[in-house]
Amino acid sequence: MTLGRLVVAWLLIVICFVMTTFASGYLIAKLTQLPPTGPVYTATRLRVLRWRVIEAGLLTLLASLWFDSLGSSEWWLLFLLLGGLASGPRWGQDPVPPRVVIAGTCFDIVRYLVAGSLLAWRLS
Repeated sequence: MTLGRLVVAWLLIVICFVMTTFASGYLIAKLTQLPPTGPVYTATRLRVLRWRVIEAGLLTLLASLWFDSLGSSEWWLLFLLLGGLASGPRWGQDPVPPRVVIAGTCFDIVRYLVAGSLLAWRLS
């Protein structure tokens, strides 16, 4: 695995994660019927985006290990489980309607499955 392939794969995942972060914020605002949360460049939003960049890097490195050592079979199951793990902190947080928690969980799982398919395409 070359460094160039890893960087390109990481950039794809960063773009995917940032897009789904904005989409999930919009969907959750619609489900709760509240106005969208302030401007895009609030401190909280920047912290979330910074975490998405780090998360994309860690996921790319994990996918690199998976595709280089174990092959590319059943990649979707790995990323499905990782998406479920990523959505775990959402459960039991603030008192929000269950539909918001379920929508956020679905977004996390789909985000990881899409990222896994992009990584399978770029790294295997």
